Amino acid sequence: MANSALMHTYGRLPVAFVEGKGAWLTDTDGKTYLDALAGIAVCGLGHAHPAVTQAISEQASRLIHTSNIYQVPLQEAAARKLSQLSGMDSIFFCNSGAEANEGAIKLARLHGHNKGIDIPHVLVMDNAFHGRTLATLTATGNRKVQIGFEPLVSGFVRSAYNDLAAATHLVEHNKSITAILVEPVQGEGGLTPATDEFMNGLRQLCDKHDLLLMLDEVQTGNGRTGYFYAYQRYDWKPDVLTTAKGLGNGFPIGAVMAHGKAANLFQPGHHGSTYGGTPLGSAVVLAVLETLEKEQLAKRAGELGARIVQEFTANFANINGVKAVRGRGLMMGIELDQPCGELVQLALEQGLLINVTAGQVVRLLPPLTLTDEEADLLISKLSQLIKNWLASRS
Repeated sequence: MANSALMHTYGRLPVAFVEGKGAWLTDTDGKTYLDALAGIAVCGLGHAHPAVTQAISEQASRLIHTSNIYQVPLQEAAARKLSQLSGMDSIFFCNSGAEANEGAIKLARLHGHNKGIDIPHVLVMDNAFHGRTLATLTATGNRKVQIGFEPLVSGFVRSAYNDLAAATHLVEHNKSITAILVEPVQGEGGLTPATDEFMNGLRQLCDKHDLLLMLDEVQTGNGRTGYFYAYQRYDWKPDVLTTAKGLGNGFPIGAVMAHGKAANLFQPGHHGSTYGGTPLGSAVVLAVLETLEKEQLAKRAGELGARIVQEFTANFANINGVKAVRGRGLMMGIELDQPCGELVQLALEQGLLINVTAGQVVRLLPPLTLTDEEADLLISKLSQLIKNWLASRS
């Protein structure tokens, strides 16, 4: 990296991959790795899935880009499919999760101004992660990623995650709050699921005070938690839903989705994107969604994830140093009682790709196509690795 022309924005691991297939990656030396991270919840269909490869190849040979000043039939088809599976009424395609959340924040402000609120505010959560643009960086509940980028964007109020009483108090005493932005499972915040009481309470709170309930499903969406979207475990819909990551299986695309009173807030001139929903990107979205649906991968993620969590829980039942094993579907975390970032390198050396978030939570986000045999290998290798590491620290 010393002679690289790249900006030094990443602390990269000492490995480079040249080929992938399903849940496996191959590096420049020919060594293979079981990928339990999937590009941080991006490659839900695994690497080099034939449906995605075919969609990109065929569409690239016909038409890659026109502009959103024209009609884009494939974009309309992708929106119809996404609307069907998400339960949302209207879709705006963008390029990333951060852009999707920017769109949600703009909807919140527009909703507030339409109500006559001069300075609308969005209620966000401690330990949240919503992106690295200036607005989403401000919405993020991690001071480390904000340092050096002040002044931050105004218009945000912060509350404790999973604390309905705290959120209720803030909303009832701050009439400038026009929306609540929350993750159903905090990924960067330590793989912490929202409680049903918290989520149901937020929906009721938003209904009572005419706020937009906005769910960031950039990481939890597209089958990851056992549902197409994590909110579908409940009997209500959000007003705004954002997603990206697994929507394109590695192709950069995201979406802002709206329902009910939020569905028609945006009008011509309010929002736009040069590359949002190109013919190529739309073809990929259709291929991904149709594959997820056809192969029932959301259901598979729920069932397999429950088994993996159960087996990790059993393996670590009497192991000092393991505080908790938790997850929703194939979005899982193993929390230790001390910082454990060095496990990433140790796992890499053993041919296993993992991640550590919130300092001491081993994060697992394998492809939804993970086989039973690959799941067993993951459980075996990682259980032993963590046990050995903890033993060496005692």
